[in-house]
Amino acid sequence: MNYQEALNYIHSLDRFGSRPGLDRVQKLFDRIPEALDQKFIHIAGTNGKGSVSAMLSFVLQEAGYKVGLFISPYIVDFRERIQINNEMISQEALAEAVTFLKPFMDELHDEKIVITEFEFLTAVGFYLFKQQNCDIVVCEVGMGGLLDSTNLIRSPLCSVITRIALDHTEILGETIGEIAFQKCGIIKRGAPVATTAQLPAAMRVIRDTAEALGAPLYLGDNLTVHDVRANLGGIDFRYMGREMHTDLIGEHQVENLKCALAAIEALRDRSRLNISPEAILEGMKKVRHPARFERLVEHPTVILDGAHNPNGLAAFAKTVKALTPPDNRTLIIGMLSDKDVKGVAKLKGLFDHVIATNISNPRAMAAGYLGERLKEFFDDVEVVAHPKDAYQTALSYGGDVFICGSLYLASEIRPVILGLK
Repeated sequence: MNYQEALNYIHSLDRFGSRPGLDRVQKLFDRIPEALDQKFIHIAGTNGKGSVSAMLSFVLQEAGYKVGLFISPYIVDFRERIQINNEMISQEALAEAVTFLKPFMDELHDEKIVITEFEFLTAVGFYLFKQQNCDIVVCEVGMGGLLDSTNLIRSPLCSVITRIALDHTEILGETIGEIAFQKCGIIKRGAPVATTAQLPAAMRVIRDTAEALGAPLYLGDNLTVHDVRANLGGIDFRYMGREMHTDLIGEHQVENLKCALAAIEALRDRSRLNISPEAILEGMKKVRHPARFERLVEHPTVILDGAHNPNGLAAFAKTVKALTPPDNRTLIIGMLSDKDVKGVAKLKGLFDHVIATNISNPRAMAAGYLGERLKEFFDDVEVVAHPKDAYQTALSYGGDVFICGSLYLASEIRPVILGLK
């Protein structure tokens, strides 16, 4: 099986959709039990998982560890989802892994056991990390936590809970407490937990779960992080007696930073990992994370962000307001049909022009329909069907350009902005 054939096979599983639960995927991992015999850092939360994963991965690499990174979704290349030392796995490696695992999938199919795309990809990633002798795997949850296929991880070096908010309510629950219960499903007995500032209902569940399981709790708010300054150049801060910097932009990234540093403290204290202040400094300096308030062009400023739920859109709005000039801003937005357009109310009053566009995804909300919905919040709304044309239209207004609404839109428009497409 070559790379394209492997991709085609993976995507052929997509039609089965999302089926939370561990019994089925456990049967796949029963065929490759060694893939679970690794040192994991397990990360759940509504927003910030990708940023925290990236920070931990870069810092651990600087500390001398060989680091596997499992994230979703991807922005440009599918292989972004499985990385080793912050580089995508090769096409050949992915093809070989899929070829190796497919006979097991065929056996399960004959037994009428359905494995979804994400479950299979979890197995592919964990298998590759084991084959490549990774020292540590930084693993981001797909959805929720308790019933996510990654939750076959038995005893992580650290469980990390990023900011919890309302999202995927049809699956995870309709209240913050219910969603927090699902996220806290990754907390394991005796394994430390790191988290950041949370809504009271979420923090209560985190504390109660950690206490019940004897899991030491590390809070980002308890860290001695000084002189934090966030601007369009990133975040400057003082930690462990050193001036440090990361290019990640936005006040919400300050909370993600504290969450990552809390996890690092847990790893130093509990797992005795050798993570020096210099490794933290250099790792944070090198962090890259596409489509998270990413400045792609400086003049005019062009910002790409994957914000798509109310909490993410609120963070996006706060950063736009705090860090960019208030006049002549244009917003390009595209959304999936299962997202609540009312969350866009967080952006009211920030943009002079708003352009609704399509996303190349079967779950996309039609640009025309989205445009009509957006008129509830903005005075100047137009519909431009193709993202490439939407970008050219936005540039014609002469001001700063912002894109948000979906990581799928980000993946489609990012190469256009960078001149790669």
